Amino acid sequence: MIPGLGSMNPKQMARLMQQMGIKTLEVDASEVVVKKKDGSELVVSSPQVLVIDAQGQKMLQVSGTISEREGGPSEDDVKLVMAQCGCAKAEALAALKAAKGDIAEAIMKLGEKG
Repeated sequence: MIPGLGSMNPKQMARLMQQMGIKTLEVDASEVVVKKKDGSELVVSSPQVLVIDAQGQKMLQVSGTISEREGGPSEDDVKLVMAQCGCAKAEALAALKAAKGDIAEAIMKLGEKG
């Protein structure tokens, strides 16, 4: 951290960032959702979102109340597995969850059962 930055007022900070070639843009967001590879989601409620452009590299700074919610396969993925395997929705959903969202793996596993 650069000494003295904590005591700067926002206008001084903005001026310093501008001199360094750093631009910021506030985004008026109502919710920010980060989709994780395992299908779950991080949800930021009442977020404060800044786009920071530093020498052509854009970054997001997000702050707010963070919660996690379980995700699951999309409705389209479930319908695709149902159509390919001729199975019920619950069976397709269970296969997709067991395959961690991998459609091909879910179809193969259901095909082995039939």
